[in-house]
Amino acid sequence: MIREIRLLGDPVLRRPADPVPAVDDDVRALVEDLMQTMYEADGVGLAAPQVGVSLRVIVVDTREEEGADALALINPRIAESSEDTEKAEEGCLSVPGVADIVERPVRVVVEALDPSGAPVRVAADGLRARALQHEVDHLDGVLFLDRLSALKRRLALQKWRKLRDEEAAE
Repeated sequence: MIREIRLLGDPVLRRPADPVPAVDDDVRALVEDLMQTMYEADGVGLAAPQVGVSLRVIVVDTREEEGADALALINPRIAESSEDTEKAEEGCLSVPGVADIVERPVRVVVEALDPSGAPVRVAADGLRARALQHEVDHLDGVLFLDRLSALKRRLALQKWRKLRDEEAAE
């Protein structure tokens, strides 16, 4: 089922998500909904709070990276991150039309549970590492805008308001 993506201003995006106590059929159904919603919106990642569910569940699919399979992670945490960082443009399905340069570690290792409830350890670099960090941020109530300088954040928020006002006027 494709779910409505919550937009900047929705309080669920700012609350730390609750840990998933047990991986069950409801959680697996949520994972499927997140995947379908992410693909429908042409995103590379989506976190449960973005569809109004305050649980620590993310999906990531960096399709353009060869050999990078889609991931569904429950209770993910970044266990390791490189000291090397890189700057790259990020956007967010919850802040459509706005993107900016964000600096993040180049490589990460994420520990989580997979949809069967088994522990997994995922090492990633490049876009996949960036997407994982972005989605884990969502689980902590952090948006990519929070990682910008005060000036860039203010400009991004002005752009967001302008786009939203233009859309409302149509």
